[in-house]
Amino acid sequence: MSWQESLRYPDPAIRTLDPAFTKLRLPLSSVERLWTGSRWGEGPVWLGDQRCLLWSDIPNNRVLRWDEETGAVTHFRKPSGNANGHTRDRQGRIIACEHGGRRVIRIEYDGAITVIADSFEGKRLNSPNDVVVKSDGSIWFTDPPFGIGGFYEGEKATPELPHTNVYRVDGDSGKITLVADDVDHPNGLAFSPDESILYVIESRSEPRNILAYDCAGATLSNRRVFVACATGETPDGFRVDVDGNLWCGWGMGGPGMDGVKVFNAAGTPIGFIDLPERCANVCFGGRHRNRLFMAAAHSLYSLFVNTQGAPGG
Repeated sequence: MSWQESLRYPDPAIRTLDPAFTKLRLPLSSVERLWTGSRWGEGPVWLGDQRCLLWSDIPNNRVLRWDEETGAVTHFRKPSGNANGHTRDRQGRIIACEHGGRRVIRIEYDGAITVIADSFEGKRLNSPNDVVVKSDGSIWFTDPPFGIGGFYEGEKATPELPHTNVYRVDGDSGKITLVADDVDHPNGLAFSPDESILYVIESRSEPRNILAYDCAGATLSNRRVFVACATGETPDGFRVDVDGNLWCGWGMGGPGMDGVKVFNAAGTPIGFIDLPERCANVCFGGRHRNRLFMAAAHSLYSLFVNTQGAPGG
């Protein structure tokens, strides 16, 4: 690919859409391409204790590992069950969504696999997509049928459950409950810093939406459209910083629309990070959680920013 990092400061790929974004930019930081060679990159998660990033290459049925010290990229899991979204629980264990296995799993400290959820009321899950862990230990995930629609990102199968569901797994009992059944193909999800709001991407509405729900314990209420996207705009996975800004993977709408779009806590677009390809998902990492990692279609990118990712992301 012909894209090259900018030699200029400030990097012209980082665009301010609202003055509120100015304080989040570092004038001496630019977008870096760390690696390229995936078919569809997704689900990044930072492992601070190992100083590395994991992210999914779904069609290639692998999870890749980028080492902060050496820059080397190796296989973390292969086969990976066509893993998609990742996060860590509050004990530091990796939680992963698998298209191929149609399940949510936990990777234990010794590498053993524990199945967190693979069915609901006796029916198999579709293909868990993205996941987040709340401070009470509960695991929240989305379950669209993207991984069972063909043989590219999983195994073709007939859905047994609706394509509108978001689930919660209790951190103590392990019981799975349905928390939302009104999201047209739910995709990325994340909590606000105080966990009072759950944001969910509605990825097949026309136009696509970023929804918000009030969250009280295990209950969601007051469904509303937080961001109504323009025609052709495609939000995907996202994470939230400590100030409540949403950093959202974006793309497939035409030239100049691939990258990361940033919204403040009021839903106003304030910034955009241009990439040469669609960005599917992001996470914050590094020693101070101030490095934004961007898993794009074929490549992994990063950018140091003047904020920090909220805990749990």
